[in-house]
Amino acid sequence: MPYCQTKDGQIFYQTFGNKSNPALIFSNSLGTDHTMWQPQVDALQDKFFIVAYDTRGHGKSDVPKGSYTINDLGGDVIALLNELSIQKANFCGISMGGLTGLWLAIHQPGHFDKIIVSNTAAKIGQESAWQDRAKLVLEHGLESVASSAPSRWFSESFVARNGDTVDRLIKNLSNQSAEGYSACCQALAIADVRDELKEIKLPILSIGGELDPVTTVSDAQYIVDNVSGAILATIQASHIANIERPDDFNKIIEGFVSG
Repeated sequence: MPYCQTKDGQIFYQTFGNKSNPALIFSNSLGTDHTMWQPQVDALQDKFFIVAYDTRGHGKSDVPKGSYTINDLGGDVIALLNELSIQKANFCGISMGGLTGLWLAIHQPGHFDKIIVSNTAAKIGQESAWQDRAKLVLEHGLESVASSAPSRWFSESFVARNGDTVDRLIKNLSNQSAEGYSACCQALAIADVRDELKEIKLPILSIGGELDPVTTVSDAQYIVDNVSGAILATIQASHIANIERPDDFNKIIEGFVSG
């Protein structure tokens, strides 16, 4: 299995497509893993060299002890690029992965051509709520948040029509590491790049889900309003837009990266 060694442990990743094509890195949301990007892999691997990885504490990646920071999550991406000898990449992250993308645009712009941040915000939620969730998961396991995940992740109509997809993602969430999930909650509790957005000079695409109750279109618009030259796109979807409306999502990101 392909693993990348970082300063804190190993990150699991998979690659798809020809390495001579432009590189496109995919970063997962909280409680998922690299497999959430299968609709994008299927549609885009002939045009890009795709790298999909499991954020630390998730999937097959290691679960370093202690709490994490957004700096740790971003640093893991740089280690992955170095491991694969990728000089320049495009990056697409959703929710937690999107916030990681903003951090990379601010602190490591030289490694990237374009960055897509979807269903995210420069500051996601409230610190106390994240700390409460981190504690809940450590004390009662991931089942304590799994049952309510569909209403956060997808629209009611999608859940009604796509029970197998939703069940698979919830099972995946339940099987994640409670310690890793909690540590990422703690990273999100303190991650706040609002004051640094003005420093971004890279091309940024901010995607908002029109039905997203977690990170709203207003959050996506805030990024665009504070990053010079950034572009807004919206999708008729909830929080995990790349799965709810994959064709729309794929068309938007391919147009941005290739345009």
